[in-house]
Amino acid sequence: MTVLQAIILAIIEGITEFLPVSSTGHMIIGSTIMGIEQDEFVKLFTVAIQFGTILSVVALYWKRFFQSFDFYLKLLAGFIPAVIAGLLFKDYIDLLLENVVVVGVMLFLGGIVFLFIDRLAPAAAEGTDQPMSYKQAATIGAWQCLAMVPGVSRSAATIIGGMTQGFTRKNAAEFSFFLAVPTMFAATVKSFYDYMKDGGAFTNDHLQLFAIGNVVAFVVAIIAIRSFISYLTKSGFKAFGWYRIVVGGVIIALHLAGVSMQMY
Repeated sequence: MTVLQAIILAIIEGITEFLPVSSTGHMIIGSTIMGIEQDEFVKLFTVAIQFGTILSVVALYWKRFFQSFDFYLKLLAGFIPAVIAGLLFKDYIDLLLENVVVVGVMLFLGGIVFLFIDRLAPAAAEGTDQPMSYKQAATIGAWQCLAMVPGVSRSAATIIGGMTQGFTRKNAAEFSFFLAVPTMFAATVKSFYDYMKDGGAFTNDHLQLFAIGNVVAFVVAIIAIRSFISYLTKSGFKAFGWYRIVVGGVIIALHLAGVSMQMY
């Protein structure tokens, strides 16, 4: 992987991690288009640059992280379902991560859902500002498990989960951001552990790519979060729905036309 490729992947991660369009799916698409060989380091890199996006949430919402101990207990309640699902289905999830067609199908189907989500959860336009219960946090965490299928989008699943619990689009999106912190941090730590356990080593070039990738992802994610919250509050999900349908439809069409889209 070159420095330029690392920067492009970091930009993709920073833009898409908190938008309901699937960051994993877009990085799989980006890697495929750029012809990046999917060795163990590249797989680790695509997870490790999530650390930069985690820091963007902490930087923007740092006061909320010092609000109360109850805040962390609710994050834990939302985080536990993903831990259980990850342990149970890890091998199957790894296979799906290598399939671009799965990304296309999930993007397309998710886009259709987004066209109608405001009708399916009409109360979310006004919603509630009441404190979140532990049961509601766990329910949103269960929705997050759907995002283990590439193309679904962790942000989309958790925001929709929050809306089904009666929260406004803004409040649902913000809890989605907060829940990303323990979820993505755990995924990053686990990926580093597995990489080193299997004998992986880091060169100076690797460390340089990590540093560049995380800085780029951090800056881009801050811009994306600020823009997304403003747009989502005013306009809802339709634009994201049409975007997902178009991108997913192109991938499906290319597959049906016999164009190879296998990971390198």
